[in-house]
Amino acid sequence: MSSSPSKHVLMSTSSSSERGVTLSPPGESGIRKAISEEAGTTSSQGGRTSAPPGEVRKRRGLVPHLLSDAVLILGKDLLLEWRTRTRLNALIFFSFATLLMFSFALGPDTKLLEQNAGGYYWLAILFSSVLALGESFRVERENASLDGLRLAPIDARAIFLGKALGNALLLILLGVLVLPVMVALYGVTLVMGFGRLLFVLVLGSMAISWPGTVHSAIASNARARDVLLPLLLFPLIVPALLAAVKATSLVLQGDPMLQLGSWLGLLIAFNLIYWALGIALFPQVIED
Repeated sequence: MSSSPSKHVLMSTSSSSERGVTLSPPGESGIRKAISEEAGTTSSQGGRTSAPPGEVRKRRGLVPHLLSDAVLILGKDLLLEWRTRTRLNALIFFSFATLLMFSFALGPDTKLLEQNAGGYYWLAILFSSVLALGESFRVERENASLDGLRLAPIDARAIFLGKALGNALLLILLGVLVLPVMVALYGVTLVMGFGRLLFVLVLGSMAISWPGTVHSAIASNARARDVLLPLLLFPLIVPALLAAVKATSLVLQGDPMLQLGSWLGLLIAFNLIYWALGIALFPQVIED
């Protein structure tokens, strides 16, 4: 009399348990392996153990990891800008036109032009920065590159640092290129030297770039992003813009009352505050 198939299965199971062998359902070993790899357990490969990415990042340190990823983002943006150069050319011609309009509006009063040259200089940079900041995230949105960066093993804070540094470098380069035009149109002289003016330019460009990068990411999701970005940015950077204008005017006309240090201190404090806020808030901005 032939036994049933279920009886054979029970007998084989009992015999396997007696031998000390544990049977598992088909595919369970693969699932366990995937779960263990996802949890970060180390696996031996040729006598060497490989740690998970999170453990490697801890060993490398948070700050070096952020800086290395930020340099990668910065290099990508600079390479794209170097290949096209459309944004830089547009910024240069727009800032030249802005300085010319101020010159035509005031007429032949060279003394008034020289007195207010610092304000016109920073207004040209500020108006041009709206184009630079908006364009930086428009390219990422159109090509879905931002989604790729979010899926990549890169910290969102590194994306902020790379983007903000790229925008700041672009504004610094724009300020250096616009400076000879301002000197020629307004007849000003650098009383305190080019080095101090460059230091003011670096601090002022960073003060525009840090909050501008965050608000550019916010405005890139809106339909009227070209209108929304200046509405969000301009009221926020009034203290930094005022300090940059005053510091530039002191560099151009001299500082007999030693006021330059206080305005530079205001710029440095503004940069530190918004640098910290940008690093803290940017991950939530790109997730939303």
